[in-house]
Parts: sequence; structure tokens; C-alpha cells
Amino acid sequence: MKRKQVAPFGSWKSPITTDDVFVKFVGIGGIQQEGNELYWGESRPDGRTVLVRRMPDGRIEDITPLTYNVRTRVHEYGGGDYLVADGVVYFANFSDQHLYRQVPGAEPWRVTKVDGMRYADFIMDRDRSRLISVREDHTTDAVQVVNSLVAINCDGNNEQVLVVGNDFYSTPRLSPDGKQLAWLTWNHPNMPWDGTELWVCNVRPDGSLSSHTLVAGGITESIFQPKWSPDGILYFVSDRTGWWNIYRWKNGSIEQLHSMNAEFGEPQWIMGMSTYVFTSAEQLICAYTQNGQYYLAAIDTNSLEFKILDIPYTAIFELHAKDAQVYLVGGSATEPATLIQLRLSTGQIDVLRRVREITIDRSYFSIGQDIEFPTDGGLTAHGFFYPPTNRDFTGPGNERPPLLVMSHGGPTGATISVLRYSIQYWTTRGFAVLDVNYGGSTGYGRAYRERLKGQWGIVDVADCSNGARYLVEQGLADGNRLAITGGSAGGYTTLCALTFHDTFKAGASYFGISDLEAMARDTHKFESRYLDGLVGPYPERRDIYLARSPIHHIEQLACPMIILQGLDDPIVPPNQAQMMYDALLTRKLPVAYLTFPGEQHGFLKAENNKRALESELYFYSQVFKFKPHETIEAIRIENL
Repeated sequence: MKRKQVAPFGSWKSPITTDDVFVKFVGIGGIQQEGNELYWGESRPDGRTVLVRRMPDGRIEDITPLTYNVRTRVHEYGGGDYLVADGVVYFANFSDQHLYRQVPGAEPWRVTKVDGMRYADFIMDRDRSRLISVREDHTTDAVQVVNSLVAINCDGNNEQVLVVGNDFYSTPRLSPDGKQLAWLTWNHPNMPWDGTELWVCNVRPDGSLSSHTLVAGGITESIFQPKWSPDGILYFVSDRTGWWNIYRWKNGSIEQLHSMNAEFGEPQWIMGMSTYVFTSAEQLICAYTQNGQYYLAAIDTNSLEFKILDIPYTAIFELHAKDAQVYLVGGSATEPATLIQLRLSTGQIDVLRRVREITIDRSYFSIGQDIEFPTDGGLTAHGFFYPPTNRDFTGPGNERPPLLVMSHGGPTGATISVLRYSIQYWTTRGFAVLDVNYGGSTGYGRAYRERLKGQWGIVDVADCSNGARYLVEQGLADGNRLAITGGSAGGYTTLCALTFHDTFKAGASYFGISDLEAMARDTHKFESRYLDGLVGPYPERRDIYLARSPIHHIEQLACPMIILQGLDDPIVPPNQAQMMYDALLTRKLPVAYLTFPGEQHGFLKAENNKRALESELYFYSQVFKFKPHETIEAIRIENL
């Protein structure tokens, strides 16, 4: 075996470039099937989402032309962007948000007529030749956005409002006979993971609705993914026990299929999510997560027998099924997200599409270790620890590696154990990484999720700080070279950690929130009351907003920072990043500020993501005094 070269941490030669992270990569989502053809959306390095089709012979081809981008802006985060029905594709186009109809091979034709409308989560009502969809009406202004469920004639000649009056709607689903419609709805200040309602009504022959019935849910019960079984029984996921478990509504009564301290649902940030599917009226296939790891199981809908299926994936998303074949996106600590077909009769797994091809020897990869560490209040928090790993290099014996703590967005989200080059980029260069599922993250039950109620900027920051200190105490990281990075809500956690605590010595904020008050006033409808639960009602508790906004406490900040911001961000306005940068300049603290025209909340273009990641590495190299192996374009760092 080749002897490893001893070199300072951070300076190791890595086989993973920013091209590997962002260019040689596609995102996969929204699996659908039409006949023997499989469809999905594929996000490309140029920032465009393309609808693709896999033919029975295995050929994969693009459906949507180059001038179209399949992406809705409903709730700003989108999802549920398209539908395939009867050989026709219907999709939302990003640039104008209109709904288009396309026969594969032909030019798309615009269905909707009025500018300022957004559509998502489509289903086909075949009996009446119409689509049913969530609609977001932006024809007035951002404050007066109106959400509803609508029916759209397939020829575009008529658009009818079916349900309106509440703040939000999602997941319209027709029964197999077309006679009943189910949907979810909720109102401010709730987010969908706080409390939603599941409604069902009858659909008259003329398409109008009658006999509205509240099935389940309320302000303290989160319902997720209503779905009709092939024999016309309504199933759904509820967290009424403290865990998102699967239930069904049968003969007017609600029945739990399987009680388990596990999550069979997800936070509904986007439309069209799927964690369970039917292969028949007698069998349901479901994905669930427990202690940060995903599993796949089968439930017999008659006997309610629960059986775990043996598959080599610890992260499972986007379930779809046809007969005895299940399609899903799965990944693990050693495999990136992959579109696969599982044949239930034999257990055979066929790989249909990878988000990336693995051309790098796996001996370079760091395997995430699930850790639980002590935190404030006598509690514990969770995360995945990735030690620095490179088959060609090792660090000096008397040196501990720098640690990069990653704080995920949301904050009601979660990080998962799946091979991500965005982490391996750091570990192959000699960084240790801690990817934290702080209190407030999903995947650990409602009580863990609600740790952040009224405590955003406190619990998340404490968990990130305590995780870093835990690794230092274990001898796994250098306490003098601790950095924290995060985007959006993770950017806010980063800014709070650097402002109100002294654990970290540097940080990177990607489109992070520095001013909670500004966010409460300026952000879009979906999240406009999100902070009521995370911080407190505004403006009644303006004092808390000011107390927890880093921009108002810049005098407490005493370490270097790099700020990265998209200039078209509707969720975290760019003026927040500018305000933070100006304050750091005034404080004469080392700071770098990079802006990206055309980017919104989360960078989509590969060249911008590459520039951001390289700049972050360059910034740490200057602050922690190591020399990267590769040549990186320098960035301007003020006050260094």
C-alpha cells in the first residue's frame, strides 16, 4: 500500500473539483409514469429544469425544449411542476409561470391566459376534461396574494375557482371514480408542519363541489399527503401521536395502519411530495425515517402486516409505483441519489439514472457517522460527523483538523446521510465536517421539531456550538479553527453563532437572514407568518426580533465572515446582506462579500455555485493560514 503523504490539513490535494460538485451533476424529482414510459424532472447545471422521459427500451430523452424551464413558483419553493396524462404533458414554465400543454415532440402550447397567476400540483379530472390545480393569484400585490384550488379546461377556454377562502391549499386528489375530491388547507400563522386540515367533498357531474367534510387535522395536527387507494379509500399521514404515521378514513372512521416512533411524512416545503404509494388495493409501500436513517416497508392493507424491505439506501424519496414495480430516488453514505426501479417480486434493483457518475475511487470518501451529543437543557442533539479522509494524505501527528459545521436551511428541514460531493469537497482537503440536525429539525418526531418554537436563534445555535465543542473534546477537531456555514435559515444560524457566541472563529453566510424584523416585513406570503412560531408575533414582540437580529448587535461580532447573496432573492432580500457587510466594514472585521445577479434563494447556475464554494475555501485558507493545493481565484477580503 502506498504510504500517505503528511501535509497540513486544508492543503491536501483532492480529486474532487467544483466541476465535480456542480457541473457533473443533475437533480432528479417528480417521478411520474404514463403507460410504459417513465417521466421525471431533471435540474441541470445551467439552472434549468428539463422534463425527461425514459422509454421501455431504456432510452432517455428530453421532452421540454431549450427555451422552457419546468418550475413553478407557488410558495416560491415550487414542486408539483408538471403532469403527464393521456400522452400529453402539462407543465408550469418558470419565466412567465403560465401553464403549458405539450405533446412530446411538438412545440408547447400555452393553456392559461392571465399573467400573474402561478399553478402547481396538477391532477387530471378525465370525466370533465380538465385539470385541478393549486393556484396562486399575484395580480394585485404580494400582500394580497390569493391561494385557491381551481379547475382548468384542457383547451384553456375556462378556469373555475373550486375552493377559496383559506390562506393556503395543497394536494388536491380525486378519488378513482372521480366523485370525491380531497385536499389540504391551512391558515396563518401555521406552517403545514404545524397544523393542517384534510377536507373531502363530493364532485357533482357539472364539476362543482358539495357536501364538504372535515376528515382530520387542526391547528395542532399536521396532515400530509392524502391519497386514494385503488379501491377508493382515503389514506393520509398525521402526527397526532407526535410522529407522522399513516392512517386511513374508512366508513367515516379513522384507523391507524401502524404505530411507530418514526416519521412517514416530510415537512411540506414543496408540492407533490410522495412518501408512500399503492402497488394494489391490498399493498402499500412506504418510506420512513428513524434516527436520521430512511427505511422502505410494505404494509398489507387487509392484515396490516408491516414488513421492512431490504434495500441498500439510507435516504429514500419520490416514491412512485406501477403494479409490482416501485420507483424511487435513493442514496446512502457511499452512493449519491439515484433513480431506481425495485421489482418487488424478486427484490431486483435496476439503476435508471444517477445524479452523478462516480469516477472517483471510493477510498477518498468520508463516511458520515451518526452522532448524538449533549446540548443545553440536559438534552441531546443529532448530526453526521465526517472525518477528514484522503487515501493519499494524512495530517501532522500533533495537529487536529479544522472543523466546518454545516447548519441546514428551513429551519424546519433536515440533513441526511447520503453521499454529497459538497461535503467530500471539504473532507478530501483535510477538513472535518459536522452536519447538524439541530433541535427543530424533522425526522425525530414533533417534540424535537417543536424545540425551536419561540427559540430560533437560540436552540439551533446552541446545538451547532455544542456539537463543535463535543468534537473538540473528543480530540477530533482543532478548537482554534472552527468555522460554521449555512444558507437561508442556516445562514441566520451562522450569523447568530458568530454574533452571540465565541465558539467559532470564522463563518460563511449564504443568503442568510441578519434582520428578523426585515424578514417579517418583506418576505413572501408562504413564510410571512413563519416567524410567529419561531420567534413570536410581530409587531407585538418586536423586542425579541431586535434582540435576536445579528444586524443590531454587530458590536458583539469579533471574527471573520464571508457573505454570499443572490441579487434576485425574494425570500431573503439582498439589502440584508448589504447591511451586514456594511456593519462589518464599520467594525473593521475581515469580511468578503460576493453577489450573484440573476440568482434567487439558492444558487442554480453551476458557475455561480463553483465561484461561491471556491471563494469560501479561499476565505478559510486566509483566515486559518493554510495553502490550498490548487490555485484559486483570489477574492477581496476587507480588513484582513
